Amino acid sequence: MYMHAFPATLELIGVNPFVQVPADVLADVFSKAGRSKGPIRVHGTINNQPFEQTLVRYAGEWRLYINLTMLAHSPRRIGEILAVTLDYNPVGPPVLTCPALERALAEAPEAQQVFERLSASRQNELVRYLVRLKSEEALLRNIERAIGFLLGKNRFVGRDRP
Repeated sequence: MYMHAFPATLELIGVNPFVQVPADVLADVFSKAGRSKGPIRVHGTINNQPFEQTLVRYAGEWRLYINLTMLAHSPRRIGEILAVTLDYNPVGPPVLTCPALERALAEAPEAQQVFERLSASRQNELVRYLVRLKSEEALLRNIERAIGFLLGKNRFVGRDRP
């Protein structure tokens, strides 16, 4: 697979380091993605280190945000010229699963219907919270709260009813 290679200056918007992606690279990525709206998955390298990320449009400009896993100490490296390779990534992000939540949802069809109507990012947020819990007791307690949340009975992780 062909990767576009280009130098890019690390810039900062707010507290977020990013690089501008050249127009011809964007055009090719849009063509491969079949769209030029919404977040678009990409992959490549920064200074020869591989990454997977999402291109996003903010304030009218498409940006590749550079996090600390992509480039160590990136907030302190503003102004540095980076060697970037980039291409469209047709593979979606990994899908997190929580078997205990899946079992609980199977036992509560109304909650499962609400869960399925949530956006993918909200579903991921809920699952990500649960899979990071350390103990089985905490997991079971929070799954019970999550089911109550989906049924509109309580709050969960600072969120009101979906």
